[in-house]
Amino acid sequence: MRPDRLLLVLVLVLWSGAALRDGLDAWIDATDLPPLVVATSAEVLDRNGTLLRAYTIEDGRWRMAVTLDAVDPLFIQMLLAYEDRRFYDHAGVDPRALLRATLQAVQNRGIVSGGSTLTMQVARLLENSGTGAWAGKLRQARVALALERQLDKDRILTLYLHLAPYGGNIEGLRAATLAWFGKEPRRLTPAQAALLVALPQSPETRRPDRFADRARDARDRVLARMTRAGVLAAETVQAAQREAAPDRRHPVPQLAPHLADRALALGIGRVDTTLDANLQARLEQLATRHMAGRDARLSLAILVADHTTGQILASVGSPDYDRTAAQGFVDMTRALRSPGSTLKPLIYGLAFDRGLAHPETLISDTPVQFGTYAPQNFDRIFRGDVRVSEALQLSLNIPVVRLTEALGPAHLMEALRRTGAQPHLPTGVPGLAVSLGGVGLTLEDLVQVYAMLAAGGQATPLRWTGDGDLPRPQVLTPPGAWQVGHILAGIAPPPAGGPRGRVAFKSGTSYGHRDAWAIGYDGRYVAGVWIGRPDGTPVPGAFGADAASPLLFEVMGRARSRPVPLPPPPADTLLVANAALPQPLQRFGGAQDSRPTLSIRFPPEGARLAAEGDGIPLKLRDGTAPFTVLRDGAVVRANLRRPEILIPSNGPGFTTLSVIDATGASGRVSIELR
Repeated sequence: MRPDRLLLVLVLVLWSGAALRDGLDAWIDATDLPPLVVATSAEVLDRNGTLLRAYTIEDGRWRMAVTLDAVDPLFIQMLLAYEDRRFYDHAGVDPRALLRATLQAVQNRGIVSGGSTLTMQVARLLENSGTGAWAGKLRQARVALALERQLDKDRILTLYLHLAPYGGNIEGLRAATLAWFGKEPRRLTPAQAALLVALPQSPETRRPDRFADRARDARDRVLARMTRAGVLAAETVQAAQREAAPDRRHPVPQLAPHLADRALALGIGRVDTTLDANLQARLEQLATRHMAGRDARLSLAILVADHTTGQILASVGSPDYDRTAAQGFVDMTRALRSPGSTLKPLIYGLAFDRGLAHPETLISDTPVQFGTYAPQNFDRIFRGDVRVSEALQLSLNIPVVRLTEALGPAHLMEALRRTGAQPHLPTGVPGLAVSLGGVGLTLEDLVQVYAMLAAGGQATPLRWTGDGDLPRPQVLTPPGAWQVGHILAGIAPPPAGGPRGRVAFKSGTSYGHRDAWAIGYDGRYVAGVWIGRPDGTPVPGAFGADAASPLLFEVMGRARSRPVPLPPPPADTLLVANAALPQPLQRFGGAQDSRPTLSIRFPPEGARLAAEGDGIPLKLRDGTAPFTVLRDGAVVRANLRRPEILIPSNGPGFTTLSVIDATGASGRVSIELR
């Protein structure tokens, strides 16, 4: 039987008796359906559900996931009125519409009107079949009838919203609204909705970017029919017809490309992040503007987080993702670099907590040598005795190396890891040069260190997805962290940076001027900036204070609508002048460093040791005998003369060990016995 006659028979069967319907049921049930799950573009969204970036599906098409409740109801109403008025009443084929179309075709020896329901159009789109041949129509009708038996109406309508073509490589309603209007489909004007109804009928000949007049005429025809269908008032149609039609495509959002690539690697279709799309866009624009006219090989990175939650709010891996001269595809927020002087605040905080120093303690900035290592200040000037707070603000090298030697580099590395950072040592063994940048860290690592300082010494692991809470160990005491922040807040901001005291910040420059850094925080936000060349070659004349600090303050200004004040000192903070300090704290190391400073060499801070055995081995460095050992505040050994001590274990759990020497100097570590 000819396909056109078979189609006519199908229409008549739909109105026929039970016996014929039984045969039709068997024919429909035997239908081999195409896959009903359609691929959609991977998407990365911000904290409010705003699209940051999307990726085409495998064949290069844009097909964005969409749900009915995310579509303007006016569009759905207009679509059904124009394409399939009885959509919610028929079983996949509309007998009246199909009979009319069939009779017209027989009379005119060709198709005059389609008669296809939306379900039949979905069937065609699922199988990518033609639209005009009778055999194709029959197949679409059969598949449509089968679809209606497996899916509800809303699911079928949702399939149409994903598969309808809108010109070029645009497929589906949401991809269309983003491409032609630069917006989500939740709110559409009548003119926009009408264009989206018209485009799938002839997506290539009505493309607004190529055939604007045809697109507008097709839109206006849809609008005119909406008046006759009672969907739109005449005055609404007249106003809509005066609305300009789009004549170009809008680019799909491409914010946070580096972090979006990380999200894509998770292998899931949609990733909700903690980023703020508005802040991300502002900082990407700032990065582009800041690098305009500079060395083409330079790159920069920016990271902003909320240190009260650890959520990353913006991440700029480079000023231009496609810029090859500066290797823009490299995410410099995650690249290992030398941190320069930016680790100094952590060292001072550890020294405050260990009782080695106080902000008012005097420390010697004079020539010194540790074995073969003789550190120098950046400006090659020696300042003699300076207050510890001044040494940090001036970023002097010699005082911080003295403190690191007293602490032990292993203690510094352990504290660094407890912040959540993942330091990389080229040799695997930490030396004193770690304090001046002799370790590999990323911008994310450094921002985590400063987030810890901002959070009262509690580690604040950064995260960009909404995963659960992460461990937050106490790295510094609240007074120690506050003292560091108070010192950093006293550093003079760059010009146009605002008044002193609002932002605690530190700049840094790595050896050979390869990296310029600035990291800072206020009462809520922590931010970091890196500038340099991704290939690690020097940038002559680049200093963190000059190159990165001004940009950091611009970043902080964009992150907040108003300044968020730094917190007041904790109640147990020692706020006195040098003369009122206990004798051991008035001068670091005693007069002219003649008296060695007590420290605990083993175990390091945060170590995990077995609770079994003869006890806990304790190894001291320097100090003046006799020594007294306390465990959790209680004296366990006294009158000790040797630097290697074995103290009894009190079983599994966390414990704090303290040692006091004859001069009152002390050292302390917290460990876990397992």
